[in-house]
Amino acid sequence: MKQDIAQNMIEETRMARDAFSTMVGAFSSDLWSYCTYIAGSPWDGEDLYQETLLKAFGMLPERWSDLTDQKSYLFRMATNAWFDLCRKRKLEVGRLPEGDISSVPPMDTLDLEEALLQVHESLTPKQAAAFLLVDVFRFSAEEAAAIVHTTRGGIYASLQRARQNLKENHSWEVKPLKTKDNETNETIDMYLEAFNTGNLDKLLSLFSSTAHNEAFLGFQEYSKAEMKKGSMRFGLPGHTAKRITLWGRNVIMVITDDGELHDIQVQEVENNQIVVHESYFFRKEFMFAAGEELGVAVQLNKPPVDWR
Repeated sequence: MKQDIAQNMIEETRMARDAFSTMVGAFSSDLWSYCTYIAGSPWDGEDLYQETLLKAFGMLPERWSDLTDQKSYLFRMATNAWFDLCRKRKLEVGRLPEGDISSVPPMDTLDLEEALLQVHESLTPKQAAAFLLVDVFRFSAEEAAAIVHTTRGGIYASLQRARQNLKENHSWEVKPLKTKDNETNETIDMYLEAFNTGNLDKLLSLFSSTAHNEAFLGFQEYSKAEMKKGSMRFGLPGHTAKRITLWGRNVIMVITDDGELHDIQVQEVENNQIVVHESYFFRKEFMFAAGEELGVAVQLNKPPVDWR
C-alpha cells in the first residue's frame, strides 16, 4: 500500500513538473543567462539555474494568489537563491541606499557588453542583481525593487554606482579550474575506451556500487544496481566520447556520428572508481551554450528530448 502511494506521488509529481516546464519555457533562456552573469561562470550559473527551478517548483503549493507574473517569480527565486548562497559563503550581499535620482537613461550597448564580463567581480550581489535586472533583462525599477527587496530609489541609485564601478574595473579573465590527479585520468581513460567500444560491462565495472548517477533535471540513480535497471538497461548510445576542456573544467563531450553534440558529462573519482557521474543531456540552455563555445552543432532530436 505504501509502495503504491509512493509510486502515485512520483507519477503525479512528474506530470506537475512537465506542466511547470511548459510554463517556464518562455523565460528559460533569459533566466539561464541571468544566473550565469550573476554567478560569474556558466558552471556556477547552471547550478544556480537548477536550484532556482527546483525552488520555484517546490514553492508553488505555498502560493495563495494567482501567479500572474511568472517571469518575475522565477527571477525573484534566482536572486534569493543567489543571495542565500552568498551568505553561506560568508559574502556581504550589500545594501542599496536611496539617492536623489528619479530616472536613469539606458546604458550604451557596447558598454553593456563589456560590463557583463565584469559584473561578478566588480559589484556586490545586490548591485549585480539590480544592474542585470534593469539594464540587461529590462525589468522596471519597481519590478527590480520587488525582486531584490529594496526600494525604487535604491534601484536608481544602485544603477549609477554599479555603472561607475564597472567603468573603473576593466580587467576580466577566466580562471582555469584545478586539474584532477593521475588516478582520475586513468579511470576516465578506461571509461572512454569502454564507452567508445560499447563495452557496457567494462564501463559499469568502473562505477562504485553506491555511485550517484544524475542527468540534471532528468533523472537520478543512487547505485550501480539502479543504473543497470534504469538508464543503462538498453546499453550505450553508440556515440563517440572524448575528453575536452569547457569553460576551464575537464569534461567529457559525447558526439554523434554526424558530429553533433549529444551530451556533456562530468565524473568524480575516488579510489579508482567513479562515485559521481553527471550528465547535461536534458539541459537545453546549457547544451546550446556549450555548443556555441565549442563551435559544435547541438543534436536537437535525441529521444526522449526533441528541441526542434
